[in-house]
Amino acid sequence: MNLKLPPPIYQLGAESYEIDDCQPQVKAQREGKIELHALSKGHYPGTRMNSKIMPGLSSVGYWNCRRNQDWGLRPHRNEGIEIVYLETGSTGFEVDGDRHALKSGHLTITRPWQLHRLGSPNIGPSRLSWIILDVGVRRPDEEWKWPEWLILSRRDLSELTGKLRLGENAVWTASAEIRVAFREISHCVSDWGDGLMESRLAVAVNRLLLGLHRVVVEQQMENLPELITPRYTVDLFLRDLSENPASCSLPWTLQSMATHCGMGITSLSKFCSELVNNGPVAYLGMCRLEHAARGLRENQRTSITEIAMGTGFNSSQYFATAFQRRFGMPPRAYRLLTATASPR
Repeated sequence: MNLKLPPPIYQLGAESYEIDDCQPQVKAQREGKIELHALSKGHYPGTRMNSKIMPGLSSVGYWNCRRNQDWGLRPHRNEGIEIVYLETGSTGFEVDGDRHALKSGHLTITRPWQLHRLGSPNIGPSRLSWIILDVGVRRPDEEWKWPEWLILSRRDLSELTGKLRLGENAVWTASAEIRVAFREISHCVSDWGDGLMESRLAVAVNRLLLGLHRVVVEQQMENLPELITPRYTVDLFLRDLSENPASCSLPWTLQSMATHCGMGITSLSKFCSELVNNGPVAYLGMCRLEHAARGLRENQRTSITEIAMGTGFNSSQYFATAFQRRFGMPPRAYRLLTATASPR
């Protein structure tokens, strides 16, 4: 099944970032396929929390499914750090194009700019808990601001931040402390509304982060400072253009590209030249043509105009000219040739 990717994290409008709407698991809960309990703010599903309660806590909860599912989450990004703990069972997990087979006791940590999904393609039998904390960043080069209700010392939070920012690890092994913390978090979610639940949840989250601090210090072997540089931000943006047709369909300008990478046009052009040996606008055009060619090959029933518009071209005539220049033939001839060459 072809999944439609959500809009990318770098969108037009400096404060606009797409987040997961969690509709697949909401539908699964409605149909009785899974047990789902969550507390949430914003667009996330679950019992609504007052925005003044534990600011920065966007979503926390767990699901329990006892058989293989016929659905998986769509590729998405979150507006905060997402920590997921697989208590029992197994399921697939993808992040930045890499696939992992999660098993009981695994822990995943994804940063706001990382495209990821649970299910590969579908969710396996699993009991899974999560928490999403907004630390005020959307790009890897921005400074993290942890919620004020956390009681970890400034030094410990600084060290934890450094480990999470500078490493590429996506999958970890949960410690006993983390397992106990998530168990308590699940109880708080299930019993929300009873006395002291807000305090108990705050204590459990702090305990989780203490355990997380120990895990990332012990298990992470190498720090990679380049992962928080402006150059890496541009690299992520260019990869998104290359891999995600939805990114290319946005009406990018050179200025909007620079704005959404948090830099000026000169810096963006410099990094783009270093990374892909091309200018930002020219590279965008190349990516649009590659996505369009793939659409012509794989979607024989979709009109050429629809494919052109869907990959960011606003003129079918210009698309035909650019396509001819890139592939040496018009779009219609390319479609016929690739359809003939495809195995029956």
